[in-house]
Amino acid sequence: AGAPADLRPAVSLLRRALGPGWQESGARASPPAGDSGLAFRIVPQVAGPQSYRIRITAGGVCAEAQDRAGLFYAAVTLAQLIGVSGGALPVCEIEDAPDFEARGVMLDISRDKVPTMDTLFGLVDMLAGLKVNQFQLYTEHTFAYRGHEAVWRDASPMTPEEIRELDAYCRERCVELVPNQNSFGHLERWLALPRYAPLAELPQGGAPLPWGGVHERPTSLCPTDPRSLALLEDLYDQLLPNFTSRLFNVGCDETFDLRGEGRSAAQVRARGEGRVYLDFLKEIHARVTARGRRMAFWGDIIIRHPELVREVPRDALALEWGYEADHPFDAHGALFAASGLPFYVCPGTSSWNSLAGRTANMRANLATAAENGLRHGACGYLVTDWGDGGHWQPLAVSLAGYVYGAALAWGATRNRDLGLAQAMDRFGGAQGHGDALLRLGDLYLRCGALRGNASELFLLLAKPRGRALPAGITADTLRDVLGAADDIERALPAEQASVVGQEVRHVIRLLRAACHRGVALLDGTIDAPVARTVLASEQEALMAAHASVWRLRNREGGLSDSLARMERGNK
Repeated sequence: AGAPADLRPAVSLLRRALGPGWQESGARASPPAGDSGLAFRIVPQVAGPQSYRIRITAGGVCAEAQDRAGLFYAAVTLAQLIGVSGGALPVCEIEDAPDFEARGVMLDISRDKVPTMDTLFGLVDMLAGLKVNQFQLYTEHTFAYRGHEAVWRDASPMTPEEIRELDAYCRERCVELVPNQNSFGHLERWLALPRYAPLAELPQGGAPLPWGGVHERPTSLCPTDPRSLALLEDLYDQLLPNFTSRLFNVGCDETFDLRGEGRSAAQVRARGEGRVYLDFLKEIHARVTARGRRMAFWGDIIIRHPELVREVPRDALALEWGYEADHPFDAHGALFAASGLPFYVCPGTSSWNSLAGRTANMRANLATAAENGLRHGACGYLVTDWGDGGHWQPLAVSLAGYVYGAALAWGATRNRDLGLAQAMDRFGGAQGHGDALLRLGDLYLRCGALRGNASELFLLLAKPRGRALPAGITADTLRDVLGAADDIERALPAEQASVVGQEVRHVIRLLRAACHRGVALLDGTIDAPVARTVLASEQEALMAAHASVWRLRNREGGLSDSLARMERGNK
């Protein structure tokens, strides 16, 4: 007989770890060699949900937990021990439990990469092996909504059938696939089309941005237009039935248009921006609740109106996000805790707008989120991985954030000083490239200038080449980056065929192109005929390589938009 339902995820994982010859019978199992046995047991005495206890003796292995997830995580630990010990398990006892009940990763599939199903399956396998138990796909326009084909036609969207298949795959690995659909701001792809433009809060665009400049296109729904809610109802009715999760992330972050200059201006003047925002959030909450789900939402807007936090529905879940080393998780966590509103802390991988990542910032951001989340009673820890600016960074750049974030979410204090490169290679898919990825991710520190939410190296490729550079960036600092990249490349594993290997070499290619452009700009040769020819040739090769590396893990939709951004940066 096969294993009982509670044991199947654990048994399946160990079968993969032990290979051919694995035998199972009910709640007991034995590996192919020797007389030692392996037993899994559901028992009430283990410390708490998702926790487990393992006893390894000369006579065999016994794993105990009070729930299915705990047994699965015991199997994860055993599989890791088998991997590092060559099968000779040490005699020991292990008792383990997570710091955060919910430990998630959110991947942006709307700017502009939509991964293939094989990529998503592989990512879920890796995350489950890191004891991550929630996974979200950040969605603006990349779900195949019926009747809204014009929005997603060229995006290679996720289909309902694919979501259901991925949901089942996740459940088999004790991962909850949480639906995600932004529902207020960040709807540029919708509002750019004539059919949806009348729903915009600021139809002409031009909303001022907190970091300077303006958002040229309309981005937010009009919260006082009933048709906005009618659209959301249609989307929810199509999206949610494909997920078994009862949680639903409705987004509602960065509503830049809601500043009193748009269609809701009279309401904003009369009642305030925060009140108008909260009223629309409550309308969304009512529709989410009516569909049997619990609403999660980004907390950046409501935290600016602390007097209103207590009015957020008590069953809602606030997502406190911030991506810099000094983000005030302490102050914001204290406010949410004092209000009684459940919340997650949501740091990030620091991969986006960076080319190679920002390793030092990533480490500090993830660690301070865990520390302050625990201090103030956050019920979850969600690592976000965005694709702003064309999603130029390959997935390999995000591996460090996935691994370190998962380690901190499980055990913040004991994993703060984790040997990250080794962990990436063993458990995080880096395949011997962990050290190189971390070192490449710190090159942003050497270019001579720092900024939030991006690296200056990325901006050398992304921004028009005629812009003035920060004073600290010099030809010498960029040549220093080039030399360091050369050193890292020389130390790479000899193999070049693996996906990670190709991605790492593409990261180096991106960094070189950025530095070459910057040096030519600073030397005053960027418009000289020879330099123009050399840079144009490098740009052509870079774009071809970008397309090739993109297709290793991702669908075709969105690639043309990403390449167009790269081309605009060359103007």
